Amino acid sequence: MIRRDVRSAGRRVLVLSGPPAAGKSTLGRRVASTPDRCAFIDVDDVRQLVLAGMAAPWDGAEGRRQRRLSAVNACGLAGNFVAAGMDVVIADALNEETLAVYRATLRDLLVVRLRVAYECARERAMGRPVHLTWDEFAMLHREQESVAGADLWLDTTELTVEEAAGRLLALWAPVT
Repeated sequence: MIRRDVRSAGRRVLVLSGPPAAGKSTLGRRVASTPDRCAFIDVDDVRQLVLAGMAAPWDGAEGRRQRRLSAVNACGLAGNFVAAGMDVVIADALNEETLAVYRATLRDLLVVRLRVAYECARERAMGRPVHLTWDEFAMLHREQESVAGADLWLDTTELTVEEAAGRLLALWAPVT
């Protein structure tokens, strides 16, 4: 369900947040393929640009620093795409610090937190390459439950990709 009726006509950037297997990347790619000119930024890909010294977001001070840096870099990319007349969809598992980075840096922003039942998420994760331990997977689900500040939330547990993408597009209404 969508928590509140917020329309985003004219917003150029959609940020999808949520735990692993909620649909951030799948829905992000689907939604980004719909407008005439739209870029998709998966912040997991941005994090993986660091080869030597890469730290997972939960690995202490360095992990937190790299998590914030990834959000800063995603904002830079998004700003460049928007300046070129493109809409942008970003997939990132936000925390309060990274959400503040997006809010302070990007205008015309809609943040949607995706929810999914833990058992459904585990089932989805079984069908794809997983780069997390099950303990890390569970920890990230718990973390995402405590993150506040999204404009909307959407539970993807019972929705098909097409249904969820349709709901997101109806809310986002990017500039074309």
